Amino acid sequence: MEKTFEPVSDSPGKTDLSRFNNDWFDHGPRWKIISWFLLNPLLVNTYLPVPVSLKIAVLRLFGAKIGQNVMIKPAVNIKYPWRLIISDYVWIGEQVWIDNLSEVSIGPNACLSQGAMILTGNHDYRRATFDLTTRPIHLSEGVWIGAKAVVCSGVTCNSHAVLAVSSVATRDLESYGIYQGNPAVWVRKRTIDA
Repeated sequence: MEKTFEPVSDSPGKTDLSRFNNDWFDHGPRWKIISWFLLNPLLVNTYLPVPVSLKIAVLRLFGAKIGQNVMIKPAVNIKYPWRLIISDYVWIGEQVWIDNLSEVSIGPNACLSQGAMILTGNHDYRRATFDLTTRPIHLSEGVWIGAKAVVCSGVTCNSHAVLAVSSVATRDLESYGIYQGNPAVWVRKRTIDA
């Protein structure tokens, strides 16, 4: 018997991007945005051999709060430095993308491996206007975000949590928890030898 599909009588609605409007969002002063988007590809989001000290100086000039002995590898992309707080001894790997529409804070001794994405923005898929939503992200002390892993809007990764390679954190990670998958789930407890 051939199956036929009946039209849905109770329509779930439709997206209407012609009505999208994020005028409420404060990107920062226009001069700062333009200056950053000109300097970022030359000094931070580049494979040119720019000294880390110069990258940090430029990020601080644009309002980032950065601690001591921070490592920033090549081709790191930071949306808005003025919404970034980095503590001491943080490692940020090659091609990390910090899309910080809201504040991103990174605790001491945290590591973001190559290609990791920190995404503070999202869209409200329940609204026809697909409204922009933003929520801060906090990576606590000793957190390790694996290569190509994604931390989503509003997530806190608590002390020494690990997000495994290519995993996606959609909710908070417990202290010393190792998380894996999409969405990431707790796998086991992290132990650190002295």
